[in-house]
Amino acid sequence: MTTSVRPHELNSHLEKCSRTVYAGIDPTAKSLHAGHLIPLLCLLHFQLRGNKIVALIGGATGLVGDPSGRLTERELSDAAQVEFNASKLTAAISRFFSQAALYATAKRSIQRPAIPEVQILNNITWFKDLNLLDFLRSTGTHFRVNQMVARDSVRTRMNAQQGINFTEFTYQLLQAYDFYELYRTKGCTVQIGGSDQWGNILSGLELIDKGRLASISVAEQSEQKGFALTTPLLTTSSGEKFGKSAGNAIWLDESLSSYLDFYQFFLRTTDADVVKYLKMFTLLPVEEIESIVKDHKSRPEHRMAQRILAEEVTLLVHGEDGLRAAKVATKVLFGADYSSLRADQIIKSLRNDPRLVFCSEDEMFTELLPNLAAHHGLLPSKSAARQLVSAGGLYVNNTPVRDPRLRLTRESLLDGRVAVVRAGKDKHLVLVSK
Repeated sequence: MTTSVRPHELNSHLEKCSRTVYAGIDPTAKSLHAGHLIPLLCLLHFQLRGNKIVALIGGATGLVGDPSGRLTERELSDAAQVEFNASKLTAAISRFFSQAALYATAKRSIQRPAIPEVQILNNITWFKDLNLLDFLRSTGTHFRVNQMVARDSVRTRMNAQQGINFTEFTYQLLQAYDFYELYRTKGCTVQIGGSDQWGNILSGLELIDKGRLASISVAEQSEQKGFALTTPLLTTSSGEKFGKSAGNAIWLDESLSSYLDFYQFFLRTTDADVVKYLKMFTLLPVEEIESIVKDHKSRPEHRMAQRILAEEVTLLVHGEDGLRAAKVATKVLFGADYSSLRADQIIKSLRNDPRLVFCSEDEMFTELLPNLAAHHGLLPSKSAARQLVSAGGLYVNNTPVRDPRLRLTRESLLDGRVAVVRAGKDKHLVLVSK
């Protein structure tokens, strides 16, 4: 799964004592998304083995833009937006590792105090006061342009129609300086990144080897130098980029991707991908995963492996409450038996979901049901709603609606408050009496 420089030396380096490991997070959005799970879980594995971990937010490098993996030039981000995103990501990363620690202690019987705390830093801290001339004299002199041009991220862009601008060309120097700064001040010796970051990380290693930008610190006096560790860019078996659902990102923030959407994203994993994902995104022992896969293959129609994957990753990211809400929402929207559901459970499980609509009692009980369905967007018009009733395709609480003039009553609602209205097989509207 990973590629590293000097793998045997890296193993020896990690076995000697606790180390400091870092991964960078670009502030291109205000939330973490499913694609971030790969570097975050890599950091988590190091953390659980007693190493110190650093999540570095690119508050400075985000103002420049990383050309890696792109054929076209990035638009420069607004400085205020980058700062806002960085503050949101700081809180998001802290939440992730707090919840992940709870998940890990439950799965591996690890004592919480034994897990080192994550350090969340922002590289604007050291770049904001760095003088350009000083940077060129102290850092630029250690790099040769022919080597910089040879990096895949640069070469690919130079061969593209747009080429590469000078700002993006110098990005690798900024990321190199990040690694050096963490090496100098935190004793950080390992950087984790996607495979598209290989060239940028190597630039950091070169700077650590060559650079003596300030007085020599304890970390620099060590015989150990830096190490690069990269993970492949993850795609599904169909070749799509991991972390997208119908073209949209799956966020780790429940206000952007509901518990249900997050859970369902992993539940829809194909058989071709599920074994790999169980190993990558959970802390289940390999032996248990092999047992799960064996049971799954004997009854693939039950999708047991996908269900366990969805439960484990939701538990990792959103905890017990999030998993419980995802299961309730799944039962509401895809189940047949509502008898065990309570109104408060349904409302909590669909919080922030646009299909959840609150109605006044007057609207709920005086409007015709087909009109309610049309008014709240389940169907495009009242006539379309009436036609669907005639075709037998409109349901309330899984019961077909036969009368186009049907009005809801309190007795017909779940727990006296909720009506789950369905059009066809998979379009839903959940009406709640205020």
